[in-house]
Amino acid sequence: MLVKWIRLTVVDRRGFERGQRKWAGLLGEPGFRGQGGGWSRGRPGVAHLVAFWESRAFYDSFMARSHDRLAASQVGTYKDAQVRLFEHEFDVKVGFRPSFGDVDVLRLAHCQVRQDRVDHFMLMQEKVWNPAMAGSPGMQRGMLGRAPGEEFLVLSMWQSAAERGKYRPERVERLALRAQIAADVRAIAGDVVQLEPSWTV
Repeated sequence: MLVKWIRLTVVDRRGFERGQRKWAGLLGEPGFRGQGGGWSRGRPGVAHLVAFWESRAFYDSFMARSHDRLAASQVGTYKDAQVRLFEHEFDVKVGFRPSFGDVDVLRLAHCQVRQDRVDHFMLMQEKVWNPAMAGSPGMQRGMLGRAPGEEFLVLSMWQSAAERGKYRPERVERLALRAQIAADVRAIAGDVVQLEPSWTV
């Protein structure tokens, strides 16, 4: 499965949200599995979207045929768009599916991993982070995606902001020490996204 992550700064909120409804046109696209997104809870005006495709071939076909028509209505409503593509490596918890109906918070962690630490980083995701997150109340499902090179996206879906609040900073620090995250990762950028149900396709 291919995961597309888009982060952008919205300059015309009303126009952007109106244009966002046009993406319902994705539903007829071969290989399309789902899309959702919302607003950053920590950065005003920043929006995140994640889309899921069965394969890179289906995604490339969509980009060549239909993308520009669907995107046209949002031209000029945002700036600083950053787009990343990741291949699904493994699930966080079990049975990941690209649906947004039962979650309202998305947590994204974008990790640049040191080349000689990739194997260790992936092992720690599996052995330390996965069990901890799977046992957290309100964490519905998640996944680890990998881009060419040493770039990873950890995506987790949460039932509510209140439940995510139980994932305490001190617990995260303990897990980070155990996983030797400082040794593995060159840079990490995270965000918490309040999902907008009307953006879900």
